[in-house]
Amino acid sequence: MSLIRVVWGTASAPTAMSSYDAALAEAGVENYNLVSVSSVIPAGVDVEAVGTAPNLGPAGERLTVVEARATTAGPGRVSAALAWSQSADDGPGLFYETSGEMDREDVERRVREGLAAGQDLRDWEFADPRVAVESCQADSGRYTTAVVLAVYGDSEPII
Repeated sequence: MSLIRVVWGTASAPTAMSSYDAALAEAGVENYNLVSVSSVIPAGVDVEAVGTAPNLGPAGERLTVVEARATTAGPGRVSAALAWSQSADDGPGLFYETSGEMDREDVERRVREGLAAGQDLRDWEFADPRVAVESCQADSGRYTTAVVLAVYGDSEPII
C-alpha cells in the first residue's frame, strides 16, 4: 500500500529563505524539489504522522507535497497546521492546511474548520480527523518558519 508521511519542523535563521530551508531540514525534506499539489488523498493510501521523513531517495529529485508554511520576521509567532481525514471505507480523503502569524490554538481551530468545510462539499463518509501543528516564537532580528507537510511517497527523478 502507498504511504503519505506527515512531517514538520520549525527553525530560525538570518533570512526568510534560510529559515525555510532549516525548517525543511528539521522535517527531513531539505534536499528535494518540492512540488505542491492540492489536498486530495487518493483511495487506498495510508497516512502516517512521522515528524521527520526518512531517506526518500537521491538529493535533487521531485517530492510531491501538500504544505502548510508560515514565515515571519521576529518578534512574533508563526504556526502551521495540516489536518486530514480519510474515508471510512478506504476511499479518498482530504488534507487541509492553514498557516500564519497566529498561536497554536488559533491555527488548529482554523484548520479543523477548513477540513470540516471541505468534508461538507463531498459525499464521502469520513473517519475522525487528525491534525499536526508546528508553532514557534520568532525572536527579534531573526526570521522564523514553521512547516507541516504531507509527503506523497518517495522522491522521483525530476529530469
